[in-house]
Amino acid sequence: MKELKDRLELLQKRLSEVEKKTDRENLQKELRQLEAQGMKGDFWTDVKTAQVTMQKISDLKEELSQFENLEERIKTVHELLSLSGEETKDLNLAAELDKIERELNEVEDRLFLGGKYDSGNCFLSVHAGQGGVEAMDWAAMLLRMYQRFCERKGWSVTLVDETKGEEAGIKSSTVEITGRLSYGLLKRESGTHRLVRQSPYNADHLRQTSFALVEVLPVVEDASEVTLNEADLQFDIFKSSGPGGQNVQKVSTAVRVKHLPSGITVTCQTERSQHQNKENALKILRGKLFQLEELKREEAERKLKSWQKTASWGTQIRSYVLHPYKLVKDLRTNYETSNTDAVLNGEIDEFIEAEIRL
Repeated sequence: MKELKDRLELLQKRLSEVEKKTDRENLQKELRQLEAQGMKGDFWTDVKTAQVTMQKISDLKEELSQFENLEERIKTVHELLSLSGEETKDLNLAAELDKIERELNEVEDRLFLGGKYDSGNCFLSVHAGQGGVEAMDWAAMLLRMYQRFCERKGWSVTLVDETKGEEAGIKSSTVEITGRLSYGLLKRESGTHRLVRQSPYNADHLRQTSFALVEVLPVVEDASEVTLNEADLQFDIFKSSGPGGQNVQKVSTAVRVKHLPSGITVTCQTERSQHQNKENALKILRGKLFQLEELKREEAERKLKSWQKTASWGTQIRSYVLHPYKLVKDLRTNYETSNTDAVLNGEIDEFIEAEIRL
C-alpha cells in the first residue's frame, strides 16, 4: 500500500509541474479566442484557414480535457487508497497507476516538442536499401510497423506513392499521416533501420542483413511558408505503375516534380487525379525544402539530408535482430528490448520517448 501511495504522490507532483509549464489559463484563453472566431459569419469564407482553426480548437480541447481527466483519475485513486485494505483488495490500483503514468508520459513529451511543425501532420517514406528482395521485404515490414503504431494512436494513414518490389515487398512507399503531434513524435525515426534474420527467401535459410531508409517530413499546408518558384520546377507526367491487369492506369496521371536548384525529385502516383498527385508532390517537396532550410539554420552538417544517405552499414539508427537472438536496439539512446514481435507490431512508444528526451 505504501508503494502505491508513493507512486501516486510522485505522479501528482509530475502533473503539477507539467501544468505549470503549459499554463492552462493561457490555453483556455486561446481556446475562447479561437471559438469566438468560429462564431463569426464570414468564418468559412476561407475554407483552408477555417479548417486549420477548427483543428486548433479540437487540439486545445483535447489537451485541456486530458489534464482534467488525469486530475480526476489521480483524485479517485487517492480516495480509494484512503479506504481500508479490505475494501480495496480486489481493485487493481497498480494497473490504473500504470495507465496514468503512460498518459502522463505523453503529456510530458509535448513539452519537448516545440518545433514549428511538431504539432502537425507528416509524410513518412520507407525506401529499401542494400539487400535485394530481403531489403524490399524489410521495407514493407517497417511500413506495416508504423501503420500499426498510427492505428494505436488513432491517426489516419493515406498512401501517397508506392513502388512495389518485383518479387516481394516494396522498393519505396510514402504515406501521409494525419494526427496531432505526428510529425513531432515521428521525425526522429528518420534514418537507416537494419534487420538481421534468417532469410525466408534463401533455401538454406542463411542469416541475412538488410537495410531500409525512413524519412519523415512535415506537412506544410501554407504554401507561403515555403516559396516555390515555378521557374525552378520541372514537371513530368506519366502513367502510374501497377501490378498489372485492371490496376494499371490507362491515362497519364502520375506526376514527377524536380526542384532544379536543390536537385530534389518527388513522385506521386497513387491518386487517379493528375491534379491531386501534383498537389501531393508539391506538399512533399515543401516539406523537404523546409527540412533542408532547418538543417542549414542549425548548421547541422553532420545530419546529412536523409534522402542523400545510403541505407547500409554505418548509417543505421536502430538495429532489429531476429536471429540468432531477439533484440531491438536504438543506437542513439541505447534503449533496447527483446520483445521484437511487439515492436514490429507497432509498439515503439518507448523508443520514441527515449529519443525525444535524449
